[in-house]
Amino acid sequence: MRHQVRGRKLGRTASHRHALLRSLATSLLKHKKISTTTAKAKELRGFVEPLITKAKTDSVHTRRYVSDQIKDREVVKGLFSDIIPKVGERAGGYTRVVRLGRRKGDGAEMAIIELVDFSGIIKPKAPKKVKSEGKSPESEAAGVDEKKEKAAKKTTAPKVKKEKAPKEKTEKKVKTTKTPQKKGS
Repeated sequence: MRHQVRGRKLGRTASHRHALLRSLATSLLKHKKISTTTAKAKELRGFVEPLITKAKTDSVHTRRYVSDQIKDREVVKGLFSDIIPKVGERAGGYTRVVRLGRRKGDGAEMAIIELVDFSGIIKPKAPKKVKSEGKSPESEAAGVDEKKEKAAKKTTAPKVKKEKAPKEKTEKKVKTTKTPQKKGS
């Protein structure tokens, strides 16, 4: 029975697991949104939220504590200067885990973990350009002119192929002799 057994082992030793959570936390605080397996995302949530709560009180002690867990100085600086003011008076729940489905290779359950207050900041992909019927007359005229220029280039200088005279074939008789090969080479 698993009564009161906290955490997930994630198939790693304790030191490897701690290093994994540190690197995931660094990536999350740096990029504000990462994609990983659901188990890792849920475990990361329990690792990074206490760090953010601790960082709300800006002191030398908390900066040293956070920088002991997060080894990248720029990320620590960004946590105290960008993330903490944005979090404000939120009393917890700084991250959101959104399930994505199963990974194609091994069938692992995938999820996105993101900082809640930064979910709108991440730039969405630009939509594909669709042929619009209501173009401005200037852009239409420019497009027509370009097409005419391309067509003119194609018709002005046709390439002339040079015909080569066929070469006469001469047959040579080559006498070949077979030499016996050694066995084993």
